[in-house]
Amino acid sequence: MKAIQLPLLAAVLGLSSFAQADFIGLKGDVSYWNVDGTANINEKYQADQDIERDGTVQVSVAFEHPVPIIPNIKAKYTKLDFATEADQLGLAKTDINLDHTDLILYYEILDNVVKADIGIGATRLSGDVKQFGQNVSIDEYSPIIYAEAGVKLPFTGLSAKAEATYTNLNDVKITDAQAELQYDFVKSLLVDVGAKVGYRVLNIELSDMDKRDMKLDFKGPYIGLNAHF
Repeated sequence: MKAIQLPLLAAVLGLSSFAQADFIGLKGDVSYWNVDGTANINEKYQADQDIERDGTVQVSVAFEHPVPIIPNIKAKYTKLDFATEADQLGLAKTDINLDHTDLILYYEILDNVVKADIGIGATRLSGDVKQFGQNVSIDEYSPIIYAEAGVKLPFTGLSAKAEATYTNLNDVKITDAQAELQYDFVKSLLVDVGAKVGYRVLNIELSDMDKRDMKLDFKGPYIGLNAHF
């Protein structure tokens, strides 16, 4: 019996060391993303069009726990409601109205001064793109891979991180990457609250959407708040 118990105990301890989250926690953030970029909804016949600089809200929420086998879960949402710059007649060439949602399952492989997460999930892109009275409806799902890396400066409240998701499957290619600096101005036993500034790049390529190949590139800085309960 002892010969069985010792390997079992070693396995449990190994799994416990893999799970870095010490307590059940809820993380949330909201930020304002100032966006420009380019759009092209028919690459075979048109040149890229510049997107008018505008702002949108991006939010995320994550639930973390100390159970090593069960992944943590994170959801991200961004409203992509933009238009390309007006032509000589004063009309916008393209109107973009899309919802971009990620659902991610991930594991913390490091969570101390250096932080690292890896995971997989699914992304959904839904809505429509309009150009000169023609409307292209979009409702696409695709699996994604996810990674995050960060570092904290002890005793200062300062930290930095970068995260990215990627998919290239079933006529959908999406690369989404962002990097940010954060300062926690409230730290307590119940909640940590911080402010952050960062930069995000979102590239979307869709093939054979109503016989069109689309390419949408969004980029720009963002500022926001986050809380960790």
